[in-house]
Amino acid sequence: MNRIPQPPFGPQDFQLVLLRRMADHNPDLVEDARRTMGVSIADMREANRRWQAMLRSPRARPTGALIRSVLGEPESKAPRRIGDLDCEARLWPVPLWPDLRFEVLAGPGGQVWNEWLIRAPGAPAPKLETIDDLAPWSCTVDEAARAFAPARPLEGTAPTRWGLAFTAPDANGVRREVVAEFTWGLLQRVAVGD
Repeated sequence: MNRIPQPPFGPQDFQLVLLRRMADHNPDLVEDARRTMGVSIADMREANRRWQAMLRSPRARPTGALIRSVLGEPESKAPRRIGDLDCEARLWPVPLWPDLRFEVLAGPGGQVWNEWLIRAPGAPAPKLETIDDLAPWSCTVDEAARAFAPARPLEGTAPTRWGLAFTAPDANGVRREVVAEFTWGLLQRVAVGD
């Protein structure tokens, strides 16, 4: 039986993978993004299926090499020190979010330590002063952590998810306990305590 060759997995497919995880929290935003891209929900599911198959294949490449094969050469690379560890930050543009970049932090030997969306160098940062400024897709993990320091990292519910706990003022200036949830580093939802 002859298999029909699949088209190469490219940057648009990768964006669909990012969106697939975000659909759990913000289906309306994902639906709008999908329409903008001109793809169906079936296309998004198929892109996610293919990505998972590539990650789990017995012949799977290391994550860093797989991302490079899909997105091409990084737009930029820079050494970064996190605590006492040296790594390399690699950035790729993400057309769906022009002010963001997909960042991969790679350790010695190219092992991927982290991968998520960050604000593009030189892009304007969002104004984050109150809880009302924390709308879905408005900011990244780093931006929220800096704006509402000190923030405490929380374990996510999946490998591509992160959480932050912090206090922030509401519209009346009353400080409230906040838990912010992020997928691929982009804010998805906020829970505010009494």
